[in-house]
Amino acid sequence: MTVVERFLKYVSFDTQSDPDSESTPSTPKQKLLGQELVNEMHSMGIENARMDEHGYVYAHIDANTEGIPSLGFIAHMDTSSDASGADIKARIEKNYNGGDIRLNEHTVLSPVDFPKLLNSIGQDIIVTDGTTLLGADDKAGIAEILTMAEELINNPEIKHGKICIGFTPDEEVGRGADLFDVEGFGAEYAYTVDGGEIGEIEYENFNAASAKVSISGRGIHPGSAKDRMINSIHVAQEFDSMLPQAQRPEYTEGYEGFIHLMHIEGDIENTKLVYIIRDHDMAKFEKKKSLMVKAAELVNLKYGEGTLKLTLNDSYYNMREKIHPHIWLVSNVQEIMRDLGVEPITTPVRGGTDGARLSFMGLPCPNICTGGLNFHGRFEYIPVQSMEKVCSILLEIVKRFR
Repeated sequence: MTVVERFLKYVSFDTQSDPDSESTPSTPKQKLLGQELVNEMHSMGIENARMDEHGYVYAHIDANTEGIPSLGFIAHMDTSSDASGADIKARIEKNYNGGDIRLNEHTVLSPVDFPKLLNSIGQDIIVTDGTTLLGADDKAGIAEILTMAEELINNPEIKHGKICIGFTPDEEVGRGADLFDVEGFGAEYAYTVDGGEIGEIEYENFNAASAKVSISGRGIHPGSAKDRMINSIHVAQEFDSMLPQAQRPEYTEGYEGFIHLMHIEGDIENTKLVYIIRDHDMAKFEKKKSLMVKAAELVNLKYGEGTLKLTLNDSYYNMREKIHPHIWLVSNVQEIMRDLGVEPITTPVRGGTDGARLSFMGLPCPNICTGGLNFHGRFEYIPVQSMEKVCSILLEIVKRFR
């Protein structure tokens, strides 16, 4: 099976995770893809492939050469809740000519809006029908890992140590590494294959936290509300206005962090807000959280204690400090990319990966590109040639790993 055939099969599975669910996996449907992957690996000859009760898939290919450290490759099965992942109708735009790609009657993927499309002129691009995301994040990573694995099995003359394979649920809701069995996985080092455009190799990511705000108001008939009503919607607006506008995602890039209002719902009596907080720098990360705490204190001072409840939870941290002692994991991949005609792109991840959490759990785990772009939305796409190149990069990593 080719990497494209695999990918198109995997995106037919709806594996959207649910940030509001407390179960693992957050949606049972993720296990359907997990079982499919186990079955596929069994058919490839990886008989030890298994899925645990939480939806984590583990497998390994035995070493055929002594003295080589064990190496892992990890991708996640779930897709983002930012756009539908159900009934994906992927298609291949062959020999892209540099113009607009019409996804449907009302939706166009255009290089005017997405200039990086022009890097794919002459290539075959997998796109959506404009109503769902594509799922390259991270089913492309799964397809690339298993295509590499099949190549190793079919070519036993390739010398390698133990190759460990892991597929996780719930990465998109920040819980992909929560129940990952690092010891049982068996790798000394690993890579997540969860990055974007071809050439990306990343070892810095955001420090991340979530913030949930619950505001209690006081409902009074508007005709007699003066000095008595507390409209929780207006209090929510007041709280949000205390946070720096310049630190919103739409105004930041590179190493600049942000405070992002993700969701708001409410009425006069009760309003709830959900934020995410991100920054590469730990001191700035803590300052952002402190700003929210101070804003909450001011609201409660004005309207009464208990009016606003703020719950902060850290999600993951910048893996740089854990990767830096093993920076050769990054430099080796950069060298391989150059040898294969790919210019490495080493930039800070403006997000997170399972690898960040796993690095803090004792498994150094930089992140490698999948080749996809515009993740989490209707304009997501991935060039076929990029997927094929990633497969070559992964295979070469195994060949040179010593």
